[in-house]
Amino acid sequence: MAKKDLDWSGLGFGYIKTDKRYVSNFKDGKWDDGAVIDDDMIVMSECAGVLQYAQTVFEGLKAYTTEDGRTVTFRPDLNAERMMDSAARLEMPQFPKERFIDSIDKVVKANADWVPPYGSGATLYIRPYMFGINPVIGVKPAEEYQYRVFTTPVGPYFKGGAKPITIKVSDFDRAAPHGTGHIKAGLNYAMSLHAIVTAHKEGFDENVYLDPGTRTKIEETGGANILLVDKEGDLVVPKSNSILPSVTRRSLTKVAEEYLGLKVIEREVTLAELGDFVECGLCGTAAVISPVGKVNDHGKEIVFKNGCEEMGPVIKRLYDTLTGIQMGKIEDKFGWVHEIKL
Repeated sequence: MAKKDLDWSGLGFGYIKTDKRYVSNFKDGKWDDGAVIDDDMIVMSECAGVLQYAQTVFEGLKAYTTEDGRTVTFRPDLNAERMMDSAARLEMPQFPKERFIDSIDKVVKANADWVPPYGSGATLYIRPYMFGINPVIGVKPAEEYQYRVFTTPVGPYFKGGAKPITIKVSDFDRAAPHGTGHIKAGLNYAMSLHAIVTAHKEGFDENVYLDPGTRTKIEETGGANILLVDKEGDLVVPKSNSILPSVTRRSLTKVAEEYLGLKVIEREVTLAELGDFVECGLCGTAAVISPVGKVNDHGKEIVFKNGCEEMGPVIKRLYDTLTGIQMGKIEDKFGWVHEIKL
């Protein structure tokens, strides 16, 4: 196996077309056998359900090379289950869990030359997604769907180290009460685009959204869950029915308890008490944890004193432990690392 001739350490977080992708079609009430194909183009009707009513869900995970040379992914079973939940909420057929994992294995194996070498800081990002493809003009679910998986090599999220970012309290709502905030639907991210562009124009890295019902409680950011560390050193996880159940967040809380012996508290967190915490991080697939140094609440700065200048000590231990498990440096107690035989 010969790796592609790329400047792996110089890669950014963007799309690069790779050789193969996986496709399966749902028609007449069932999924076909699926296949790994070359063609990256999608042909559909101008009236396709996804184009008219945004009926689409997606996932994101990574393949990478461990210290001992294995090619692995991390907890793809949870991505499969979350995609099934997302599909059910949007009245889409569920792509079976076993087939989801098999499709990931096949597309990574077919693009093995694009999996970055160990130590480069790069990974192979994997994007499974599903959408309504037949013509739909009345407001109703599509009858035919396409499930696809493509890959793209991406560089380290933090070049030159993870520096604490500054985020702002958004005036926009990320999700409606009893809406779709808890699933990974494309429409949720479309709603966040204006807010993130606005935040960037104002000099901030991200938005933190409040609960849409009372606008007093912390929820999450546009693309990541929030973790907090209190003065006692406990890990506090904001709780809400409209927060996306992040695979990374669920893994980090388990790491906190089982590897680091930390107390994990999942509860509602108010904006008013945010200044009582000493560390904050945004967790997700891309960066694992992005440290937050400050939150700007309409001109009032909330500073996390143990993580303002550099990644705080608890957040750093969480980051180092989880990435150590992923890269094979630390024992995987729970069988989270899924090896792909090339």
